Amino acid sequence: MRFLFYLGHPAHFHLFRIVIGKLKAAGHEVCILIKKKDILEDLVKRQGWAYTNINPEGRADHKLSIAWKLLKRDFELYRHVRSFRPDVMAGTSAEITHVGRLTGIPSYVFNEDDAEVVPLFARLAYPWATHIVAPDSCSVGKWTSKKISYHGYHELAYLHPAHFTPDSSRIPELDPQHPFFILRFASLTAHHDTGRGGITRDIAQQLVDALRPHGRIFITAERPLEPEFEQYRIKIDPLNIHHALAFATLYIGDSQTMAAEAAVLGTPSIRFNDFVGEISYLRDLEEYGLSYGIRASEEERLMTTVKQLLRDIPGATAAAKSARERLLSDKIDCADFFTRLLTSVVQR
Repeated sequence: MRFLFYLGHPAHFHLFRIVIGKLKAAGHEVCILIKKKDILEDLVKRQGWAYTNINPEGRADHKLSIAWKLLKRDFELYRHVRSFRPDVMAGTSAEITHVGRLTGIPSYVFNEDDAEVVPLFARLAYPWATHIVAPDSCSVGKWTSKKISYHGYHELAYLHPAHFTPDSSRIPELDPQHPFFILRFASLTAHHDTGRGGITRDIAQQLVDALRPHGRIFITAERPLEPEFEQYRIKIDPLNIHHALAFATLYIGDSQTMAAEAAVLGTPSIRFNDFVGEISYLRDLEEYGLSYGIRASEEERLMTTVKQLLRDIPGATAAAKSARERLLSDKIDCADFFTRLLTSVVQR
């Protein structure tokens, strides 16, 4: 079979990394297309995959640029589809659904954010998708007839113990024998982030002041860091970030994905932004006790929660590891499920 994957974010590289490896190992042909986004192209290069960047110049975060670039990527994707002629297309972007409808090729769009949280994406992608692959807890709005549910999360497609084993030798710079904390500052500039708050400069300073007496602090940031925080910027290979999360004492950030990654790895996780309470799969992780969701207006609650966890670090760590075992017993190996799903397309 011939598969086309379109990756639009570093998280999507991780989402499909194991699946693409399985398909290649089974002798299938795989075409990989990407667009410019953060470190995505570097990750794909490091993996040794052949690929094409159909949007190397990126785009600005305003509606006119978004619309223009979407049309341009639709055209570029169409050209590659006409050349490669895949049996199925998979990805997390609207483009594959548009081109899939135009060419009659099945498109599988993967998403774990509820349609109500990303309404523009849902309107652009879901009407044209052949199938929407989403966690069972995730709402796909009025397109439920297209939904293929599974009992898991994107993060379990690459951080499930069947595919990932934390290795402290990969992060000697962080010294996992001693407590350390990872802070993540997202950019919050996507169209669905408009009006949403997260970790400000003042809150970041409060966190640093609270954490510093208890261990080392490492910051990973999508946005530019203020000068006073540069000393904490994490300096490791991006491919090793999940090893760092697995051995971290605590994760705090305004990023959805990294909060979920820390949680499924059994690291106590605090997410601080205005999406708290609105995204189903993250509420699910909170119910397991693996993550704490705190809205951006609850600054005092954030600091209280951090200080409570710091008062009993061994207890918090043990509770998170136990909660992770419960989670893994309930959820599936998503990479295995995705691979079986996509290879069954021709037989449908």
